[in-house]
Amino acid sequence: MTKSVMIVGVGGQGSLLASKLLGRLLMDEGFDVKVSEVHGMSQRGGSVVTYVRFGEKVYSPIIAEGEADIIISFEKLEAARYAKFLKKDGKIVVNTQQIDPMPVIIGAAEYPVNVLGELTEKGVAVEALDALSLAEEAGSSKAVNIVLMGKAAKYFDIPYENWIKAIENTVAPKFVEMNKKAFELGYKN
Repeated sequence: MTKSVMIVGVGGQGSLLASKLLGRLLMDEGFDVKVSEVHGMSQRGGSVVTYVRFGEKVYSPIIAEGEADIIISFEKLEAARYAKFLKKDGKIVVNTQQIDPMPVIIGAAEYPVNVLGELTEKGVAVEALDALSLAEEAGSSKAVNIVLMGKAAKYFDIPYENWIKAIENTVAPKFVEMNKKAFELGYKN
């Protein structure tokens, strides 16, 4: 059976490293894996989406509305934007950080007040955490992506040690220890 994961965020948050880590881990676990990176205005802080699909045999990396088992969202508004892709029993793991999109920055729109509350009211299973604080605790605000992967790890039937091995094989050597700590903080919180 094929599983579908969406990693959504804002340009510069590390969603591509997160998808590379997940893809490597799943291939090491013996799955057929398809990864598709859909770049928005990533250079300008715009929306970035990555699809990761895995199973015995995967024919397409694309995830249609209502097909995602898990959405890993690096920002609250991005969680709301992509919630329609979630299956009925799917989960959203989301960073509580707010990053204002361009219309909010220039004063043309306001950031919605209760984004995650509205998702929960609609019956969406939302698991939120302050990944930015945990990333800073691990040693770098840039480790939000790995904190979120740690939080999402419980939705995969893959041993903790295998995630750590994938981090060691994916992340630049000088950042391995910090990313392992970030993963552990996400995993435990």
